[in-house]
Amino acid sequence: MTCAYAVRGALQKFSGVEKVDVSLNKGLATVTLKPGNAVRLSDVWETVRKNGFTPKETKVVIRGDVVGGTNSELKVTGTNETYRLLPAPKAQTAVDEVRRYVGKTVTVEGTLHPTKDSKAAVPLTVTGVKN
Repeated sequence: MTCAYAVRGALQKFSGVEKVDVSLNKGLATVTLKPGNAVRLSDVWETVRKNGFTPKETKVVIRGDVVGGTNSELKVTGTNETYRLLPAPKAQTAVDEVRRYVGKTVTVEGTLHPTKDSKAAVPLTVTGVKN
């Protein structure tokens, strides 16, 4: 059994996972989720750690409710996760755009960077939003 096989198998066990591709040469795992899933990214990162790897920057497309005003957050649909929103360096106005949707459900594109402390809050760096 290869390491890629073990990681792929572990990630495929999550309910709501549609497809998993793992490339050890690229250091990349691509996880495609089914609509309406309740997969928590923190659980995915923990699975990667348990298989001997360190999770890195994670590109995401997340659907959720925009809450707050000046310090906007995204409450992820189907989970109890909430992410504080930060603008991406090349998309400084993205969070301002998200704030226009307070109280509404939107789809946000961005990145998350795991911390060594798996319980620490991780902000969502926003690159785009779709209503």
